[in-house]
Amino acid sequence: MNQPKTIKNVLLEKSRTIEAALAQFMPAAGGPFAGHIESMHYSLFAGGKRIRPVLCLVAGAAVNSDPNVEQALLPAACALECIHTYSLIHDDLPAMDNDALRRGRPTNHTVYGEAAAILAGDGLLTFAFELLARPNPLLSTDRQLRIIEQVARAAGPEGMVGGQHLDITYENQSYPFSMLQTIHRSKTGALLTCSVQIGAIGAGASPEAEAALSAYGAALGLAFQIVDDLLDATATTEQLGKTAGSDEAHGKATYPAFFGIDKTRTLAREAAETAKAALAPLGPQATQLYQLADYVVSRSR
Repeated sequence: MNQPKTIKNVLLEKSRTIEAALAQFMPAAGGPFAGHIESMHYSLFAGGKRIRPVLCLVAGAAVNSDPNVEQALLPAACALECIHTYSLIHDDLPAMDNDALRRGRPTNHTVYGEAAAILAGDGLLTFAFELLARPNPLLSTDRQLRIIEQVARAAGPEGMVGGQHLDITYENQSYPFSMLQTIHRSKTGALLTCSVQIGAIGAGASPEAEAALSAYGAALGLAFQIVDDLLDATATTEQLGKTAGSDEAHGKATYPAFFGIDKTRTLAREAAETAKAALAPLGPQATQLYQLADYVVSRSR
């Protein structure tokens, strides 16, 4: 009898699938654009957990066991990783968080210069929408358009980018808890929620399953960002692969700053439990999503 896969094995397996697809989809670093594409590759292939594309694929599998579903979702999953990587490149810029380390190595702008890093982020964002819009024989036009709309909304002015704006605006400022929630839901939660939603859409989920997965994604996104806040305050630079303590140094609006470390740990666990409870209508097919919620609150980087 086959033993169930651990979540670490699932992450490893799905990450390899995503890495291979990214390598296939991305332009090769040659010709007149070689330097620009090389800088995009530098950050995109620097490792990372690939949580967003993994969530997309696992959410699709939770509502549709057809093996073609993963192939249908791979372009969208890779687009999510391109958007996430672009956001990290721009987050690290001197005008933003001015970080010198990301995923255990120098940030893009410290290697290629600030202008090239801005363009690398621009290139990844734009390429993501090329991937989303390419003809996909495994997806209906209606589903593909819904996915493009969801991703654009999650990444845009009332999603990730808007959250980044608020994140900077409220540095070293007093803020109510409602603003901290808005920042986290937008800056991090929007794209994580979207990852689950587009997996559901691409897999043809029922409205009830879509609603359950959306609720799961929202709670998981909150748990993820709360844990990010915790790790920045408690882990080392070596553990994180990026500069530890930068939130406090920049006066960021974070859960530890608002609640302290112990209460923040409790709130992270509560958010993960809320995420798991939302999966009840999906039954055992959602096992890997349950495991991902536990992984998010137990991770060390």
